[in-house]
Amino acid sequence: MKSVVIVDYGLGNMRSVSKAVEKAGASVLISNNLEEIRSAEGIILPGVGAFHEAMTKLADLGKVLIESEGQVPILGICLGMQMMMDFSEEHGLHKGLGLVPGTVRKFPDHPGFKIPHMGWNQIHLTQPDDPLFSGIPDDSYVYFVHSYWADTTAEYCVTQTEYICPFASSIRNGTAIGVQFHPEKSGNTGLAILENFIGTM
Repeated sequence: MKSVVIVDYGLGNMRSVSKAVEKAGASVLISNNLEEIRSAEGIILPGVGAFHEAMTKLADLGKVLIESEGQVPILGICLGMQMMMDFSEEHGLHKGLGLVPGTVRKFPDHPGFKIPHMGWNQIHLTQPDDPLFSGIPDDSYVYFVHSYWADTTAEYCVTQTEYICPFASSIRNGTAIGVQFHPEKSGNTGLAILENFIGTM
């Protein structure tokens, strides 16, 4: 059985992600131990809350994630995906892990649209051959909760979603993968995506 380490830095829905990954067929270790993360077959970086606080709490664990890129698959979920990028404009400009080029920006106010973007929405496969979305139909519905979106180039955008503006709902740079939505809240589609992630390990 493949083993996934979920990075525990004090912010994130560890338990629900852990249950979903176990259901998808992997054993799970929730850890903030540098060596346990270094020796992982696959790493998940979850996250809820504010970007700067999360990066501060991540501290030295972030260096391990940067070292691990290219060695093992790393999946960032929601804020975890945003932390993978170069910068975020949330409460000022703050530096991310730099695993995927791009900047995290706030949705602009727009009549008829609420912020945060919350609920079910579709993902359009811009790179349908990406292994994370193997067997996932185009325009599948997944569950979102976020006020900020990933601004990156087409090269790193795996799926795109429309809400106020088109945004990258999934990103990839090598073994660094991020999803803006919550696979653990996205029913069978989310479970299939987690199974695909485990399959890349």
